[in-house]
Amino acid sequence: MDVASELRALVGSLSREEGVFGRLVDKAGGSVPELVHQVAADAERAWRNYAVDGAVGPDTPAEVEDALSQIDGERAVEFLTYLAAGDLVFPGAGRRDRTHALRAAERVVRLMGYESVWYTNISDLSPGAREWNPVTRHTFDGVVAGIGGHFAVVLLQVGED
Repeated sequence: MDVASELRALVGSLSREEGVFGRLVDKAGGSVPELVHQVAADAERAWRNYAVDGAVGPDTPAEVEDALSQIDGERAVEFLTYLAAGDLVFPGAGRRDRTHALRAAERVVRLMGYESVWYTNISDLSPGAREWNPVTRHTFDGVVAGIGGHFAVVLLQVGED
């Protein structure tokens, strides 16, 4: 299996749960904030029936960029795993097998390469102090995006309580 096919399958696996959106694109497809903005727009369309009336969030890639901070590959694995297997709305509630999500996240980061650069809007996922900067209009959202080699990856979870 070539790298693109394997990454596509892994991102699909990580984003298979309701409210989790993933995308793999050729690196020439745009900047990380542009890609996150595109995935956020897809999530907002798909979840428009759940959104709170009048909710606001970033409207442009520049506003999304302000919400992102750079992280290392180890944190990317941690956050990718959480977004695929955990639940931003109900901490401690599992969405899927964490071991599978961890293996898939580790493989994604490895395939993206050591030179890859990772970003997130999450600053803390500890149960009593979860913190993030919004990238959507939803009450809860978390994103991890990486760019490296020939590809960019985005994984976004949205939720409402």
